[in-house]
Amino acid sequence: MADYFNTEQEIEAVVSGFENCTTSKEEFTHLSHLTVATYYLSHSTPEESFEKMRSGLLRFLKHHGVNTSKYSDRVTWAWIEEIRQVCPLTNQDSSLVEIVNTVIAHLGHSRIPIERDGEAGNVNG
Repeated sequence: MADYFNTEQEIEAVVSGFENCTTSKEEFTHLSHLTVATYYLSHSTPEESFEKMRSGLLRFLKHHGVNTSKYSDRVTWAWIEEIRQVCPLTNQDSSLVEIVNTVIAHLGHSRIPIERDGEAGNVNG
């Protein structure tokens, strides 16, 4: 398994850049989405993590002038559930770095199928 992160500080920097909207929209990749959601899940309940992702993504989109119609509650919740399915694969004694790296290794190339306006498509995290 590739190590995407080596320290918790690297993960916290991704979370901070997202929360403070200092990360550009181009730099906030699918792997960044997974990192932030996994971080939230490691510190909160699934419901709290969903709310943090929801409010953070809407704030991030608005800050960067992206139409908020790109956001989907269903897709956000689906990613929370996907991450929760992977997390049990890690040892309960795993560090945050190990957990995030495991999630990225398992879901980094995954997509959630969505339907909008009658058209099927795929959305990154």
